[in-house]
Amino acid sequence: MKEHTPSSFGELGLSRALLENLPSLGYLQMTGIQARSLPHTLSGRDLLALAKTGSGKTAAFALPLLMRVEPGFHGTQALVLAPTRELAEQVAGEIRRLARGMDNVKVLVLCGGTPIRPQLASLEHGAHVVVGTPGRVLDHLGRQTLQLKALRTLVLDEADRMLDMGFLPDIHRVLQLCPEDRQTMLFSATFPTQIEAIGLELLKDPLHVRIEERHAPQRLQQRWYRIEEAQRAEAVRRLLEHQRCERALVFCNTKESCKRLAEHLQRNGHAALALHGDLEQRERDQVLIRFENRSATVLVATDVAARGIDIPDLELVINAEVSPDPQTHTHRIGRTARVDREGLALSLVSREERHRAERIEAESGQASSWSEWAEVPRAHQPPLQPRMVTIQILGGRRQKQRPGDILGALTATGGLQGAQVGKIEILDMASYVAIERSKAALALSMLQSGVKGRVARAQVL
Repeated sequence: MKEHTPSSFGELGLSRALLENLPSLGYLQMTGIQARSLPHTLSGRDLLALAKTGSGKTAAFALPLLMRVEPGFHGTQALVLAPTRELAEQVAGEIRRLARGMDNVKVLVLCGGTPIRPQLASLEHGAHVVVGTPGRVLDHLGRQTLQLKALRTLVLDEADRMLDMGFLPDIHRVLQLCPEDRQTMLFSATFPTQIEAIGLELLKDPLHVRIEERHAPQRLQQRWYRIEEAQRAEAVRRLLEHQRCERALVFCNTKESCKRLAEHLQRNGHAALALHGDLEQRERDQVLIRFENRSATVLVATDVAARGIDIPDLELVINAEVSPDPQTHTHRIGRTARVDREGLALSLVSREERHRAERIEAESGQASSWSEWAEVPRAHQPPLQPRMVTIQILGGRRQKQRPGDILGALTATGGLQGAQVGKIEILDMASYVAIERSKAALALSMLQSGVKGRVARAQVL
């Protein structure tokens, strides 16, 4: 008899606090990874999942994790290990959203590259869920500022990337301090031999789930352009100006080329931002927030910095340089054409990179569409400008700042309509709000006049 696969969250036996919150977050029906794993992981079974960014994997592990949390007990009951600060922040934010209806569930991010003192202060008050990078989590375990004796759930997210970054020894040391009777869920975008070996070592009778499709191939157009090395930056500029997309993600192979290309685009009038490993955490947060809320049209990024970032409705991906790794190329172009949307992936190939493109072609089993970049028509209008502007407000979660307070300050007196206010993001020490470009000056004035009766320090980024 074929096993029944539930199609709605209402069939899973979730708590009322979780179930009633899901529709407001846009969780109307389950994705493949959720439908195939949740009936088993909610009962406590271990999981080994092949699932990529955009598959709905965060909710697939966050819902079982939250169902096992006792809010009245303030010890750490769940630990999520992630390869990068960006992914850790993104995962923590989604867990907080999912836990919104629960009583005082505290989710704490512990990552390197940020001051440790505020983390120490937060840990003194306890945290139900910790999301962090292996090195910083291990640092706190060594200081005994983080205790895992009460841990019930362990998640390894993007485990293949953690292996690539050399985190395996740190992961093993963390695992030695975890209780044996925990539930463990391991997620990986690829299944190299090492991942299977780790799964056998860490997991007890795990459920195996493979969700290999990350985008809709029939909706993804992919084109390749032959270029000379000296033409690369100008070719990217012309492609952007021809396509005129609200958001485009451009990949480079190195930090240096990422910086140079972003500066070239900025000099030529593009609202472009760079995302690479040399940025401080505050700078990285601001770059991602501005791009996600449509206050920038172009994000130029390295693969490591962009790992785990999921941009809804991304229209265009440009490979300014061809990746030497076919799997990385697939991961890049899979950022667009998600679910039922169309997308475009354009790759620039110099003579020196031709062998990389041929290898990607061979592994995909598909013939590529080739053109000369000079065939792209020149644009006869200035670069597309973003329709939103981001305003930063000093004061965040630690100052009890809430999205409703900011929205109220902008709309209560009739100064702005709700539709003119975009995404509101609350971080630990700062808050960010996207405003329709034509209303930015008015919004800044209103915010500086006060939020919830307090004078606010605000500035346009």
